[in-house]
Amino acid sequence: MSKMALQNGEISKESKELLHSQAHIWNHIFSFINSMSLKCAVELEIPDIINRHGSPMLLSKLVEELGLKHERTHSLYRLMRFLIHSGFFVKQSVSTAPGYNDEEQGEGYVLAPASRLLLKDEPLTLRPFLLTMLDPMLLDPWEHMSKWFQNDDVNAFHTTHGMMLWDLAGEDPKLNRLFNEAMASDARLVTSVIVEHCRDVFEGLDSIVDVGGGTGTVAKAIVESFQDIKCICFDLPHVIDGLVGSKNLSYVGGDMFQAIPNADAILLKWILHDWKDDECVEILKQCKKAIPSKENGGKLIIIEMVVKVHKEENDLLETQLFFDMLMMNQVQGRERSEDEWAKLFVDAGFSDYKITPILGLRSLIEVYP
Repeated sequence: MSKMALQNGEISKESKELLHSQAHIWNHIFSFINSMSLKCAVELEIPDIINRHGSPMLLSKLVEELGLKHERTHSLYRLMRFLIHSGFFVKQSVSTAPGYNDEEQGEGYVLAPASRLLLKDEPLTLRPFLLTMLDPMLLDPWEHMSKWFQNDDVNAFHTTHGMMLWDLAGEDPKLNRLFNEAMASDARLVTSVIVEHCRDVFEGLDSIVDVGGGTGTVAKAIVESFQDIKCICFDLPHVIDGLVGSKNLSYVGGDMFQAIPNADAILLKWILHDWKDDECVEILKQCKKAIPSKENGGKLIIIEMVVKVHKEENDLLETQLFFDMLMMNQVQGRERSEDEWAKLFVDAGFSDYKITPILGLRSLIEVYP
């Protein structure tokens, strides 16, 4: 019997804990491989190629469609094996003639549900969001995070680029385009849920201002679904430059810290998490000035995360905490719990609010003067 053999096939509790800790650390060290592998697949347009194929796609056919050298076949197999494990693709049986290599085993690749949101032509695609968040301009600040903790810059983005995200977007056409496309892709998905399941939120409203509305994705969806509502898409001048409105949609440039156009309701989708508490209070006060009283139908419609403070209450807590770290790194904001939201509303002079947790990671919050 070998001296290396374990007695009774077991090791000590201390050794188990040591090895578990090592695996836990390794998992976090290499967690970036999840996002980088997915980005690779999207940049190669693998989801689109498999979708166009219309049936389970053999590895050899995928290599051919990608125009890869034969030597890359095994590497592509390994990439796809990883993305199957991650839940982005599935293998299904395929009828094949003899002679295929062992790795194919008569199976082809099909899309898992999540990958449909990575297709170029999918109306609710999140492809632009993925490519923006994983662009070097937004990834580089993570390399400088420890440096930021030790200096006086407002965030790690500023430490990296020498200016704030919004300022750089105003100067860099590529970043401005990427960011606007990312926000528009998210807006399409969220708005599709809201107009289907939250129609009562818009009942009785004649006008809405979408503050920080970007290129108008949400505003367009609102006026298409609620044809009696007039909607203003309000954002910084460089964001809406050149955009043309329609019958019930107009674009207005300005600064939400200075003044917001008047309307029955103000929509704030993913705006307040970008800002510090005192800045949020100022934005909310400007919103309050722009709407009528509660008795006359005035309200805010806010789409934001409401962080569950106890892990057992929310399986999606980790992703919410990812976003909280993102806000710290890229801007100056944070994701907030219900108590933290309530304090902001009180500090800005609002009387009541209602949270509807219908948007997965995010909630729809109605706030009343």
